[in-house]
Amino acid sequence: MTTRTFSPLDRLLIEAERALDTVFVATPAVREQSPAGDIADSALDESERRHAAGLMRINHVGEVCAQALYFGQAAVARDATLRTHLLEAAAEETDHLGWCGQRLDELGSRPSLLNPLWYAGAWAIGAGAGLIGDRLSLGFVVETERQVEAHLGEHLETLPAGDERSRAVVRRMQADEARHADNALAAGAAQLPKPLPSLMRFASKVMKTIAYRV
Repeated sequence: MTTRTFSPLDRLLIEAERALDTVFVATPAVREQSPAGDIADSALDESERRHAAGLMRINHVGEVCAQALYFGQAAVARDATLRTHLLEAAAEETDHLGWCGQRLDELGSRPSLLNPLWYAGAWAIGAGAGLIGDRLSLGFVVETERQVEAHLGEHLETLPAGDERSRAVVRRMQADEARHADNALAAGAAQLPKPLPSLMRFASKVMKTIAYRV
């Protein structure tokens, strides 16, 4: 079986299609149904509904950024096995994106209006890390997933007590992100230089503050 070689134009079109699908399809097709399953949707007052929607919008943005990061890294990955690993992780993040989009719709809300900006920034970071080297690229995966795992834990503590549908989605996402980080470590991730994790946490805090409302 022959393997097709993509031209630079082919690759550009592939990345453009991925970006458009991620940014503008709020609830993409998923491989696995939402962990919320048949959990009954509880009645939330307006304040609780607005808060839950803000948290799920943050999570939706996080998945947009995760997709972009993985696609950016995969676009420049030198090793074919690593590229396959990154694209498989991105496929799982598509499920997360779909679950968050579905929950936002149930809460009567919408994704962030700034998703094109979030995607572009994360793609650039992923591609930049990948160009430096595959091990550093994997190091970004580990640090990103650990930080996401931590903020999902915070969301579990602050979601409205009765919002079990959102909580089920967040729990599953948290477990998947931890696994992604472990897989990247096993694949040979390098530890990031000290300033980078702090800068990533600062950027994440800015993103979460803005995405909660916009």
